[in-house]
This record gives sequence, structure tokens and C-alpha cells, in this order.
Amino acid sequence: MELRHLQHFVAVAEDRHFTRAAERLMVSQSGLSASIRALERDLRAPLFVRSTRRVMLTEAGRALLVEAERILAQVRAAHEAVAAVQGVVRGTLRLGAEQCVAGVHVAGLLAAFRRRHPKVEIRLRQEGGLALAEDVAAGRLDLAFAYRTRADSDQLRSVPLAAEPMTLLCHPEHPLAAARPVLALGDLAEEAFVDFHPGWGPRRATDATFASAGVPRTVTLEVNDVHSLLDLVEEDLGVAAVPRHFRHKRDSLHAIPLADTGEAVYETVALLPPPQATSPAARALMTLLERGTAR
Repeated sequence: MELRHLQHFVAVAEDRHFTRAAERLMVSQSGLSASIRALERDLRAPLFVRSTRRVMLTEAGRALLVEAERILAQVRAAHEAVAAVQGVVRGTLRLGAEQCVAGVHVAGLLAAFRRRHPKVEIRLRQEGGLALAEDVAAGRLDLAFAYRTRADSDQLRSVPLAAEPMTLLCHPEHPLAAARPVLALGDLAEEAFVDFHPGWGPRRATDATFASAGVPRTVTLEVNDVHSLLDLVEEDLGVAAVPRHFRHKRDSLHAIPLADTGEAVYETVALLPPPQATSPAARALMTLLERGTAR
């Protein structure tokens, strides 16, 4: 098995198309097809189901993709580690982030990083915490800033950034706005909620808190961004349980603290691979963060 075979395989798996993958890799389509066939012979298993319109991974292909991405990430890390020993941080920083993560100002941090390490290409992707954790564990991302969604494992570790209590946001004329200065979760059992899709960290944390308290909750409107959530609440289409700092994003909404939810309902973390697999660029970014740069 050659490294280029794995690179070719991952490209076809990502593009689901031999022609597009060949163009991206700047190789001939016949050469790419031959590379995939060689890999399939070596593994004694078909990796793709081919048709005239698209390419799909087989079960063996899906299993290989996880390991191939991890191997290629380790190879990139090896090249970057040697460069770092020579005093130059270079390569690519692949960063993922959820929206509005407390404890880090992502744009400011990346600007400071670019000033210090101009030879590093920065790639940023915004996604839900569940997908980000999977991508860090698989080596597709170097690190991610997210709401905690899982415990540490042999493929993933977390560095705490901040912890916030739960706050309810509602329209100023909503009955809850005049009810009392602090609400219990049981007071919200009949409310219609606006929330993120289940893959986002705040949604998973809120679901877990209500489930632990035995309080039913109905989410009628699901969104993928903070501003849409706030817009819907502002139109009195539902209420939202959110991290406390969200209240500062829309002064027109009424914010009410929620009791009996624990001290750290929303915990934000930096998700990284194990120390030996962490790229020099990711370590350099974490160093800036730990020094308080752009917080």
C-alpha cells in the first residue's frame, strides 16, 4: 500500500466522482482509476460502487476512509513537526468552531496567529459540536472550539475554555417575562421552544438538562444559526434556553435566569487529538489562547 494510493482514495471518497477528484489532484483519470484498483487488489476488497452518475463507498471503503484520513493527518503532522524543530511553523491549520463559543474570540485569535505564523494556511469550518468532535478524532481537523458533547477518549481530549449557566430568552410581552425574576425548568413544560438542530452543542446540553430534570420540552422551530434563533424569539414564535452570553446579542429580548440547572450547563472546550498527534500549528494556536490573546 502506497501513501499516494490513500491520498487518491480519500480524494475520490470526498468528491464522490473520479473526474472531479482527478482534476483536484492534477492527475489523469486513468491514472487515478489504476491507483484505486491497485489499492483494492492490495486490500482484496472493493472500495467503491461505481455508476455512470456517481460513486459510493462500500462498507470496506467506509472502514478504510476513517483510517486513511488518520494516516494522512499523521503524515502531515510529521512533516510539520520537523519544520517546527527547525524553528518554522508551517503547513495548514484546520480549525472547526461552533457559533458564539464562550472563552475564545475566534476571529481575533486567528488574526493574531496569522501575524505570528504567516507561513501557515488557515482553514476554518463552522459546524455543530458533534460533527466537529468526529472530525478531530478522525484527523480531518487539527482542533475545534465547541460546546462539550462527549467525554475524552484515546482519540480526543478537551481543554476547558468557559462554563455558563442557562438563561431563558423570550419576547418582552410574553407571560413569562412578568412571571418572576428566576424560573424553574418545571415552569417551562408547556412552552414552545426555538432551538438549534440536535448536532449543535447548546441543543444537546439543553436537552440533557431538561431530561435529567424530568421536564418535557417541545422544540417546534429548529435553526442552524444564532441570529435566526434570536429573530424567531423576537417575533414571539417561541422561547429559547441558551448560554448566558447570548442575552447580550439582542437587547430587545427579555432574559430570565433558570434555577436548578447546575453551575456549568454550557461548557465550552477546545477539542484536540492526543498530545503526540497534535500538530505544531494547533499547539501554537493553543499557546496564543492560553496567553489570553484575542479573548
